[in-house]
Amino acid sequence: MMLTLLLFVPVVAGIVMFIPGSWPRRPLLPVVALAHLLLSVMTLNAVRSDEKISALGGLLQPDALGVIFLMLVSILFLAASVYAVGYLKEEEKKHVKRDFQQNRPFTNAPETRFLSCLCFFIASMTLVTTTPNLGALWVGIELTTLSSAPLIYFHRHQASMEATWKYLMICSVGIGLALIGNILMSVAFFQSDVDLHGMDQLTAFIAAAKAVQGTDSTIWLKAAFIFLLVGYGTKMGLAPMHTWLPDAHSQAPSLEAALSSGALVNCALLGILRGHQIMIAGGLGDFSGDLLIFFGLFSMATAAVFIVGQGDYKRLLAYSSVEHMGILALAIGVGGSALFGGMLHSVCHSITKGMLFLVAGNILTRYHSLSSYDVRGLREDMPLSGALWTAGFLAIVGSPPFGLFVSEFTILKGIFASGRIFVALGYLTALAVIFVGMSVPVLRMVQGRPPRDVPKEYNESLCTVLPPAVLCLMVLGLGFCVPDWLADTLNRAAALLGA
Repeated sequence: MMLTLLLFVPVVAGIVMFIPGSWPRRPLLPVVALAHLLLSVMTLNAVRSDEKISALGGLLQPDALGVIFLMLVSILFLAASVYAVGYLKEEEKKHVKRDFQQNRPFTNAPETRFLSCLCFFIASMTLVTTTPNLGALWVGIELTTLSSAPLIYFHRHQASMEATWKYLMICSVGIGLALIGNILMSVAFFQSDVDLHGMDQLTAFIAAAKAVQGTDSTIWLKAAFIFLLVGYGTKMGLAPMHTWLPDAHSQAPSLEAALSSGALVNCALLGILRGHQIMIAGGLGDFSGDLLIFFGLFSMATAAVFIVGQGDYKRLLAYSSVEHMGILALAIGVGGSALFGGMLHSVCHSITKGMLFLVAGNILTRYHSLSSYDVRGLREDMPLSGALWTAGFLAIVGSPPFGLFVSEFTILKGIFASGRIFVALGYLTALAVIFVGMSVPVLRMVQGRPPRDVPKEYNESLCTVLPPAVLCLMVLGLGFCVPDWLADTLNRAAALLGA
């Protein structure tokens, strides 16, 4: 019952949000988010207590790996829903809306559609994080694409339309490749003699992978993982399949970008992790791990190149997501003690990136510009958002005492422990370049005096400042202490990946 409610509460809410008429939709959104969070916490406790929970005939059956990402979905959904109350109220005040990039008038999509798709977006990510069925996971990833596309096109102007189509086309190709990966994996186990009845699909595939070690079926397994890596890696934002991400995150409303960069990319990562679990069981962990290390380092290097000299502060955050997805892929590929650091990194990155995109939304609403050259004196003009922007920058580049410093240092220790010295050098070099590249535009925005030609028509409200402030405190707290319940869950997740 609990898992069924977890999935269908946002589905029902999405249907209700679409009902026409003038009634208080916005206050309902935080209520739905709070209910989803409470159900997620109950699910987490059940998984930690080794209670066997399932629903819909075993279609929903979360484990420690999935429940981590489920909690991140719920936390960011609650933060985004509270933020949405203030954000949509501010949007309603603008009787004449103009695209500041092309100075053309535009209209927003109906609020009913936006809120409805937002709920469906959460429901699809809930399916991905709670199912052990690779087919259902694939369907859930596809549903995230369909439900989030209207969110990116909320501001209906040319740039957002181009970003939406780019997102749909590239991610659809990636999802198609992932489907081929699922098919190839089924082919690899077609002649397996293992009795797979009574098992969920993931457990069955792991058992079958153990049975086909050293046979010709391993060729099909290798091909399957390559397709899964490229397919889900496209949605995850791994370079060079990341090209949709900077456009989509820069043009989407900031609350959607917060969910996509903090939660959606984790769902795509989970698809790759499921494939990696099966490869490890089949004795091919070194093969999949080396591929993850390569794409991880390549993503970090690509992000470093595009971050240096980047003037668009939302694209800056988008390329930062490419960097951190590379760090996660690298940590998982290295394995060993780096796995715990990778799991902790996924938590800290999601919280920090969600916070930064929400603050970026405040800055954009105030200055009507995505250029860091047009934003000056945030510490004086927007003291709360300016402080959060500075703290978020320090957190995302891995400065102490924030949680990302702990996770990145743990990953580095794991790399050295594995004896990969050159990988460690590449990792540290990319981190150093990105630190310098991000510091220039961020400090430019915070320091100086506010421009006089920007009208003071936006005031920081509780709804738009409180959510990122709470997220900031969370990632700061993780830098001092990882709670026992979280450390236990992260260790369980790392154990599923061979740690």
